Amino acid sequence: MEPKKLYRSNDKKMVCGVCQGIAEYINIDPTIIRLLWVIFSLSFVGILVYIVAAIIMPIKE
Repeated sequence: MEPKKLYRSNDKKMVCGVCQGIAEYINIDPTIIRLLWVIFSLSFVGILVYIVAAIIMPIKE
């Protein structure tokens, strides 16, 4: 079995594909991750974490 890898989604993305990639990694609906991310982004820290994740996570080809 191949180990899971965390990637940004390139085909079903809304902004940078971070939430879609996380949802694919943990195998849940991406809408749930997006809603949680919006709640988390109400603090400025959430926005910074998203930007860092968009820079660090590789794009799925």
